Amino acid sequence: MPDASDIRWFKEQFHKEIVAALPGTPFDLDMLTALACQETGEIWPILRKKPELTTDEILALCVGDTLDADKGRRAFPKTKAELLAAPHGAEMFAIARKALLDMAAHIKSYRPAAARPSKFVHGFGVWQYDLQFFKVEPQYFLERRYEKLSESLKKALQELRSALKKLGLERKPSLSALEMAKVAIAYNTGRFDPRKGLKQGYFDGKRYYGERIYDYILLSRTVPAPGGSPAIPPPAAGAAVIPPPSPVTAAGQAYVVDTRVSPLRLRSEPRKSVPLTKNVIAELPDGHPVRAVSRRRVNGFLEVETSLFGAHLHGFVWAAYLKRAPETVQITVEPPAPAPPDKGIVAASMPRKPGTITKRTDIAGAHSLNEPGQPGRKGTTPEELTAELQKIIDWLAVEKPAHKRYRPHGGLTFCNIYAHDYCHLAGVYLPRVWWTPRALLDLQAGKSVRPLLENTITEMRANDLFRWLRDHGLQFGWRQTGSADKLQQAANQGGIGLIAARRKQDGRSGHITLVVPENGDLRARRDAAGEVVAPLQSQAGSVNFRFGTGKPGWWKEDRFAESAFWIHA
Repeated sequence: MPDASDIRWFKEQFHKEIVAALPGTPFDLDMLTALACQETGEIWPILRKKPELTTDEILALCVGDTLDADKGRRAFPKTKAELLAAPHGAEMFAIARKALLDMAAHIKSYRPAAARPSKFVHGFGVWQYDLQFFKVEPQYFLERRYEKLSESLKKALQELRSALKKLGLERKPSLSALEMAKVAIAYNTGRFDPRKGLKQGYFDGKRYYGERIYDYILLSRTVPAPGGSPAIPPPAAGAAVIPPPSPVTAAGQAYVVDTRVSPLRLRSEPRKSVPLTKNVIAELPDGHPVRAVSRRRVNGFLEVETSLFGAHLHGFVWAAYLKRAPETVQITVEPPAPAPPDKGIVAASMPRKPGTITKRTDIAGAHSLNEPGQPGRKGTTPEELTAELQKIIDWLAVEKPAHKRYRPHGGLTFCNIYAHDYCHLAGVYLPRVWWTPRALLDLQAGKSVRPLLENTITEMRANDLFRWLRDHGLQFGWRQTGSADKLQQAANQGGIGLIAARRKQDGRSGHITLVVPENGDLRARRDAAGEVVAPLQSQAGSVNFRFGTGKPGWWKEDRFAESAFWIHA
């Protein structure tokens, strides 16, 4: 599989030619690089390390996908006989057969196919233009135009534009990484089923084509083109590649929230819902800036766009609670800090006596787990990271009666402790204890503060964690995200996802759940349009479960004052 060094080589060799062909399209260098990784990534990363081969020779050897009566193929040609029966078919078979032999001389995995005389390739060029088009464009194949990057690129862009139209995205000037992956699925399969998300296309036994291409798009964004900077800083081992916060693109009138009573509800549609929180996307703080998407008011609501703690938000607010602001007002898109602070307000943890062990089988307390052999997260690919998160969930076994740490009793539930344990094992800071207000003042003043329970530190409940994420999350690598789609996709990359909801009655328990990677039949619930309506979750609560989707939109129930989605690499 191609890695960052392979992507760097590809960009060094071809970035100028690719970038020159992209104006007028919503595609970018990272998408075309990712597509090359997906389509011929088993070939050119090996060939580039052979000093005897020139770049032109490497391009000429980028062929693949063998067939002769392969099961399931519907397109022409299904067999050698069908190809031979077509005009110039014998000539084409000779080219396709020789291309397989030449490539297999360098790529061991293709040698068994090359040993069979009837086998030939049907994918040609870096981006794999398929032989099904031979009847329409025979000269492209017969003249071996696919061996040139410019010709292969031209065909790839042609097919990508066709895929754009199938998804109804042809008018968009730019695409998100997720939209690019969806277009790539249509490029590969000829269609896109929104209900399946990225789990579409060829399944290699571990991940689907759509998942792989999304992985490659994000990985490519961590590798700069020559002379440039990466769009996403390369993560350390044990951390996922997560897209940066989306910028605010609305250019309408600038406003600030002006309620002087409470936060302003941002709704998904221009009407109040029943219950009132059902269509609420976010609560905007008093004084928060927004940009109008249009001038038109609907039912007293104005369509706006903004960013909140790194979350890109788009919806409707009650216009009477907006005050016009100068055009100089900027909406800051806040990225999470790349590393936790090492001075000032630093992480707090509960000190323990030497030699003591905190186990899952113990009654819940303020200490973090430190059992021998507990799993962690150290991988460098989405495949490795998600497998490690799966092991953490299975090891914690939240529903197991013997694990008293999470077992509800006497009206008490332990969602906060389970969320902390999962994050702790994954190498992400979510506090089990946090500094008291007096201790925070001392830390801000540069003083040294000793952690003492109910003196300088106190235990964190779900409502406390909601406020901590809002007030300190960015400094510890957390950021908010604006949709369940983005939340689930971050988890599917091996990142950490949370849904946090704060109760209206402060003495009553809020709730916090983990959003975890989809795996096999364990999937988020999506509507007919493919939007995630219930992420795949894992929780401790009145009912403990390793995997489930729960009630869609539970975080919007009237008992909660506010809720938010949070992600961490």
